[in-house]
Amino acid sequence: MTRKTAIIIVLALGAGAILLVLLGIVIVVNPLSDIGPKVAVIEITGTIIKSDAIIEQIHRYRDNPSVKSIVLRLNSPGGAVVPTQEIYSELGKLKTKSRKKIVASMGTTAASGGYYIACAADEIFANPGTLTGSIGVIMQIITADGILKKVGVGSEVIKSGKFKDTGSPMRSMTDEERTILQETVDDVYAQFVDAVFEGRQNKGLTRKEIVELANGRIFSGQQAYERKLVDELGDLQDAIKRAGELGGIKGEPRVVKYKPRKSLMEQILGVSLEQKVEQLFESGISLKYELY
Repeated sequence: MTRKTAIIIVLALGAGAILLVLLGIVIVVNPLSDIGPKVAVIEITGTIIKSDAIIEQIHRYRDNPSVKSIVLRLNSPGGAVVPTQEIYSELGKLKTKSRKKIVASMGTTAASGGYYIACAADEIFANPGTLTGSIGVIMQIITADGILKKVGVGSEVIKSGKFKDTGSPMRSMTDEERTILQETVDDVYAQFVDAVFEGRQNKGLTRKEIVELANGRIFSGQQAYERKLVDELGDLQDAIKRAGELGGIKGEPRVVKYKPRKSLMEQILGVSLEQKVEQLFESGISLKYELY
């Protein structure tokens, strides 16, 4: 064997090894390439600040024919109104377009916005000790005018209309401003009640009963079950089994779950640097479906 031939063989073997490694990575990263019906698990964890990553997963599983049903694993106290509504809306579109069934599985906490999203599911499972409910809206505004006056700090405001600086921490609100903000909170609260009614009306709950429950209080999973806010008491595995049944999967269903790589900050704080910056610089007035 000549030296040239030996070099060619070594290079070919090296290229083959690299190809096998890359192929292995593709198989690990893309579990949906496996053949056979599956149940996909989408995890919604922590405070809901953005919807992009969750919606991306919804689309991923909606468009894959091997995924027959979806389990939403909820461990969230809720969060911002708009991303909560966006996730809820996309789940509704998934059910309409793909006819795939959705089962919600509540972990330690699935309250306020977490419960809002769960209402998009065909069935809701909770553990007996899950904290859920907290159906309502909260708006918090910090005022610092008292302490600022004590240290001799004031502000001058030039505005285009008398309500432009409503919610400013530099002064107390007027009664008229408080009324306007309360009307806004009430409107967004009604949207929450609408979502709960849409999801639970065929479970035996009337709108009047929902309004009576939607006073912001929390419930244990057991209490929520007794009040028809959830369908079954059970853990994640129970929810997966039920999702498999609804998806027409025989036997124990295969499960797929997308796990994006988390940065060090996400591992420590539970949110990305981008999300932390958004939290720090968010508007002084913000509406939240969140457990207080």
